[in-house]
Amino acid sequence: MTNAREVFVSVDVETSGPVPGEYSLLSIGACAAFDPGNGFTVEVKPINDKVDAKALEVTGLSMEDLSRRGVAPTAAMKAFSDWLATLADPGETLVFVGLNAPFDWSFVNYYFHRFIGENPFGFTALDIKALYMGATGCSWRDTRSSKMAETLKPTLMGTHDALQDARYQAEIFRLLWGRISADRRD
Repeated sequence: MTNAREVFVSVDVETSGPVPGEYSLLSIGACAAFDPGNGFTVEVKPINDKVDAKALEVTGLSMEDLSRRGVAPTAAMKAFSDWLATLADPGETLVFVGLNAPFDWSFVNYYFHRFIGENPFGFTALDIKALYMGATGCSWRDTRSSKMAETLKPTLMGTHDALQDARYQAEIFRLLWGRISADRRD
């Protein structure tokens, strides 16, 4: 067993579609899960023109606008990596935390490997939905953020702004973490 500190980082992304590589990562929002004021955000220049109209409708982002003003993917991922490096000392573990982590992590992992050669999070992520299901014994359909919010009572809301959503997810995670910790003490 290791005593290395784990640094939980809430991450949310907005994309132009469902699959990394075929579709573009358009924005990243992240915050230290237990210090949500310490955040990072970047809008990313698309890698191609492929779009799922429903994905863009949800985000309100424009491929044309991001093509002009977005940060090049290599620079965006380097900036994200540099920010992550400020959160953990050598030997400490960065833990990617997401609400539907498999989706968000797949884009972040693809972009880190393609554009800077490594993923500071490694090859795993902590999914809040799965954690909630395990902690409460609920059904999978009851792991929607709206259902979790009914139980956990966060003060924030999701907006499809990546940084705001990362902060919302961090609050859900902290509330759930608090419940799990209290249950362990009982």
